[in-house]
Amino acid sequence: MVTEAILSALSNVLTFQHIQYLMIGVVTGLIVGVLPGLGGIVGMSLLLPFVYGMEPTLALAMLIGILPVLSTSDTFASILMGIPGSSASQATILDGFPLAKKGQAARALSAAFSASFIGGLFGAVVLTVCVLVARPLILSFGAAELFMLTMFGLSMVGTLAGNSLSKGIAACAAGLALGAVGAAPATGEYRMEFGTLYLMNGLPLVIVGLALFAIPEIGDLLRRNSAIAQEGSPIGAGWKQGLKDTWVYRWLTLRLAALGAVLGMIPGLGGSVVDWIAYGHVVQTSRDKSQFGKGDIRGVIAVESTTASKDGGGLVPTLLFGIPGSGSMAIFLAGMVLIGLQPGPSMVSTNLDVTYTIVWSLALANVLGTALCILLAPAIAKITIVRYPLVAPFMILVITFAAFQPNRSLYDLVALVVLGIVGILLRRFGWPRPAFLIGFVLATQSERYLYQALQFSGWNSFQRPIVLIIAAIIILSIGFSMYSQRKSGTKIEVEGKSAATATTAMWPQVAFTLAIMGLFVFTFVETINLSQLGRIFPVSIALVGMVAAALVLWPQIRGNRASGAVFDAESKEPAESEGPMTPLKYIGWLVGFVASIAVVGYFLAVIGFFVAFLRIIAKAGWLQTLLLTLLGAIILMILTSALNLILPEGLLQQYFYDRLPWPLVS
Repeated sequence: MVTEAILSALSNVLTFQHIQYLMIGVVTGLIVGVLPGLGGIVGMSLLLPFVYGMEPTLALAMLIGILPVLSTSDTFASILMGIPGSSASQATILDGFPLAKKGQAARALSAAFSASFIGGLFGAVVLTVCVLVARPLILSFGAAELFMLTMFGLSMVGTLAGNSLSKGIAACAAGLALGAVGAAPATGEYRMEFGTLYLMNGLPLVIVGLALFAIPEIGDLLRRNSAIAQEGSPIGAGWKQGLKDTWVYRWLTLRLAALGAVLGMIPGLGGSVVDWIAYGHVVQTSRDKSQFGKGDIRGVIAVESTTASKDGGGLVPTLLFGIPGSGSMAIFLAGMVLIGLQPGPSMVSTNLDVTYTIVWSLALANVLGTALCILLAPAIAKITIVRYPLVAPFMILVITFAAFQPNRSLYDLVALVVLGIVGILLRRFGWPRPAFLIGFVLATQSERYLYQALQFSGWNSFQRPIVLIIAAIIILSIGFSMYSQRKSGTKIEVEGKSAATATTAMWPQVAFTLAIMGLFVFTFVETINLSQLGRIFPVSIALVGMVAAALVLWPQIRGNRASGAVFDAESKEPAESEGPMTPLKYIGWLVGFVASIAVVGYFLAVIGFFVAFLRIIAKAGWLQTLLLTLLGAIILMILTSALNLILPEGLLQQYFYDRLPWPLVS
């Protein structure tokens, strides 16, 4: 029966019509993946209306085609621009973007694509095997086990904290506090929402990721007033080197691919958790940690192989139990229902041929998607040698466009700017942004799993064997991380700064640390009077955060020279002197852009922003300014029309809605 199902699946997959529909999904996934912040939910949603009434295997081919290429194509934005292509590619930035700055974008992309290719195929192999044997494993995971897995993700903070564990814990706690904004999963009580409808559902991950990573990196590159690549060439010999890197670290690639496939099988974790676990693992298990965060190719390989393989693992609970492991899997599940396929035990009995069709389609889509990315990469990589002030308006356009889509509210853009300022300050004062982000990502999940575990089984649920095994792994992970940090004994020294300069630089850091402390105090005050289930999580976060922030604050007040210096946490280097675009001026441009959107709407604000920015900051001539502005307007209109998305509206649209043509109104 199994042999017949495999042969039937192969005959379906290798037909011209099946490959044709598979390519439709691959191309759609490539377009959506290249655009930062959209992700698999948008890609799946675009194709979902077309699958109704289609032949099941062809519809599945179109939907499956999106999955692997999304986790491959989102690498472009992460490596070339320092912008999270999706929630599953945020950790790629930590080493991928520094490599692009060194002129090694081709090497990073080549290694990422080859590692993603191997990881995707490995995920398909895992899915092939686990279709028959994974049922008992998945059913053994309850709320307590899932909570412990989120704690395992949080244990990566020690690895991502640099040389200051207290800063890492405080930053993670701040992210958890921000993630606790909105309705409590257990009771539905609203917390820290300031009485606004916008915050009642919490802040979208897309906005937080873009604000913490993309906004600060754009400001830093504008301050340098040069191309992204500071040295070397983004194309050429780097492609061969990237392939060699993947071969040299082949066992790392396979190990992390296996980890991604296993974690992908666990519903609810998602790529935004898996990639941080992968990055933390490669840092912990590496002897030489000196280049992580500065451009270590192992960081790129580990993350990309893991995120590529998780899709194969994520299909296991989706197909066998109808339990989607992520938002994109939920859309895929809806697509299965639309074409008349019911997930469950029948997928490994009467519909086993359909299951294997999905498996082989996933493997073939991975090959096609990787080939497309490699073909397009040399042309796209050239963006790193263009003077960045000419590129920045396009990056800001894409970021704000993506940030608006989750809630389609002007408050999305306000939140982007406010959190972007926080990201700039975190970067400038040496606070680890990855620790902040991983706290935010895991906040809702960890609280929900804790609540479910306590409601269903009480504290006894944490005595189950798998829970204890995961707890032991967490303890070993933290212990190994602390031992490695103590053994390396890395210290940050500030070159070219006198003691007086360091002391002067200390007080802004003290003010920022006090602001972080204020966040924890506010969280404690706002949630202490809630019900027990509503307050246990945020109050615990606030207490831990206050202790960690106090440990950061004390040496700063004492005037410790190392903690008083201003430096970049990720690069472990002092912040550079200010160029023509200072952080304050950069923030002013962002605020002005959002304010103009509120008045005249997005399209006209983009036109005005492009012209003003290119003339004043980029010092471009009028012809170049007009041509680039026209290109930006065309890109915006294509995105809006092709993806059927809505643009932010201002007062102009509200008063003259019926009189304005598209694209001035959506």
